[in-house]
Amino acid sequence: MTGTDAGASSLSAGPLTGGRAVDRGSFDDFVATRSTRLLRTAYLLTHDRALAEDLVQTSLAKAWFAWGRIDGQPDAYVRRVMVNTYSSWWRRRWNGEQATAELPERATAAGHRTEAVRVDDRTDLWRALARLPRRQRAVVVLRFYEDLSEIETAEILQCSVGTVKSQASRALAKLRIDPTLSPTSDEERVR
Repeated sequence: MTGTDAGASSLSAGPLTGGRAVDRGSFDDFVATRSTRLLRTAYLLTHDRALAEDLVQTSLAKAWFAWGRIDGQPDAYVRRVMVNTYSSWWRRRWNGEQATAELPERATAAGHRTEAVRVDDRTDLWRALARLPRRQRAVVVLRFYEDLSEIETAEILQCSVGTVKSQASRALAKLRIDPTLSPTSDEERVR
């Protein structure tokens, strides 16, 4: 393989990429280094492993077509694509109750919080987060799980910083009064 062939093999240009050359190597590197974090963010948004994987794949496919136009760090762009894609999926799907075969038990050992209780607490938090409106949920995920600033969150959600602040405030207020997150009398004594 000649030097020009090696360089051409990592670039792709054509009608799907708008005729611009796209550096496949940088895209491949981005996917390799960021896919775990993107999957975590997608899971926090969807609360479903399979949907999260689909969301990451769809978002990366959309990012591929714009890859030649993305300046600087593409993380914010891909997160914005992910949130927008999630929002469009959310509008299409039914958000009703989901039946389960068994109700979870909340067991505590005498005076000790067991691992099962801690897992139940996390499950309760995930369920409470899932009950938030999509915009509030996106703000909570980006602000508190992704640890983005209010400005970065506003840029990704394409809204004002004031909207991010108000949505975060409303989301946290709803989480504070969620009955599944309120400690039971046994748990209060343990703490």
